[in-house]
Amino acid sequence: MQLQGKELSFNNIADADAAWECAKSFDAVACVIVKHANPCGAALGVNPLQAYQKALQTDPTSAFGGIIAFNRSVDGAAAEAVAQQFVEVLMAPGFSKEALEIFKTKPNVRLLQLALPPGGPSAWDQGRNAVDVRRVGSGLLMQTADNHELTLADMKLVTRLQPTAQQLQDLLFAWKVAKYVKSNAIVFCAGQMTLGVGAGQMSRLDSARIASIKAQHAGLSLEGSVVASDAFFPFRDGLDVVVDAGARCVIQPGGSMRDDEVIAAANERQIAMVFSGVRHFRH
Repeated sequence: MQLQGKELSFNNIADADAAWECAKSFDAVACVIVKHANPCGAALGVNPLQAYQKALQTDPTSAFGGIIAFNRSVDGAAAEAVAQQFVEVLMAPGFSKEALEIFKTKPNVRLLQLALPPGGPSAWDQGRNAVDVRRVGSGLLMQTADNHELTLADMKLVTRLQPTAQQLQDLLFAWKVAKYVKSNAIVFCAGQMTLGVGAGQMSRLDSARIASIKAQHAGLSLEGSVVASDAFFPFRDGLDVVVDAGARCVIQPGGSMRDDEVIAAANERQIAMVFSGVRHFRH
């Protein structure tokens, strides 16, 4: 339900869908900022304000004019912070009276209130589509949706060094965000927040470079971070780029004919790496 704001455009709806699907995939309090179909920041927090502040740090430049989604009701504190930036669409399961009053001063901001599936966080996956559909020429291309939920049990350790408990949680977070980033996707994370996102490049190597450059421009250190790659590293060069940037743990699907070469490179660079066995690779 749209509570206020201008009419939604085609791009608004597409980006809002991407932001909402990502935000509602988390059980913990989450904020996701999307720009041009890709998350430019995502984070978990103890409340909506903290989640927003962490998500914004990733790429405040791209967040300008972005789409913001929360998986919890927006209170006054979060609304006050969001209102400081230019936002096209803000969506959440609800808004407090204070939050609504704050956005009355910004009548062009589109506020969307979307109901989560009944049953609370544990039942949020009930709202997923079973099939993805895309227009191709005069027809439709359909495929089974990417609804696999990765667990710690799914992860296959392939290096001598094992991830720490914190790294495992960040790997799960990074892998979930990578699902909503267009391929080739590289996502740096730490502390349950994104640090750098490389999206939609023709080369995975370039996505890795862009993600690290964005983190640098945002003033965020990648030292000790984890990285999710939505599809396998075809060569060791992409792995070397993320390790050179500071990553110490990587999750990727595996399945390349050069997996052994990439695993050897990870051991050589003394980082931990796990295979998910599934990929998010999509356009």
